[in-house]
Amino acid sequence: MDDLRTMAKQAKKRLGTDFWRRCKEDVDMTAREAEKCGKNPAKVKSHLYGKVKSAIRGEEEDGFYLRVKALLDEHGEVSDAIGRLTDKEYFQTLSYEERQRYTMELSTKYLAALEKYRREAELRIKK
Repeated sequence: MDDLRTMAKQAKKRLGTDFWRRCKEDVDMTAREAEKCGKNPAKVKSHLYGKVKSAIRGEEEDGFYLRVKALLDEHGEVSDAIGRLTDKEYFQTLSYEERQRYTMELSTKYLAALEKYRREAELRIKK
């Protein structure tokens, strides 16, 4: 019940501080800049509104995705990405079968993070 009250207070505060009007102005301005750069403004708006919703809900960025993003920003797509993302100490404690499972799960997570990174890169606006 306390969470509901807290969420209601936060929503009321957002309404009182013109949060939504400023948010809409920022999104519209970014969409116009995206259109000037040849990007799809509807996709940009959708992406930005999703980020705002996540921020309001208190959702944090996935730590694994942040590691992948840092790797891709610094080195680009490399052939040994899975090896670079592997937790070496943990990996050494696993049996052969567990290592195979860990590598496959890491690979699946990496591919999902790579797809998210590509979608975000497609929407980035370079000034």
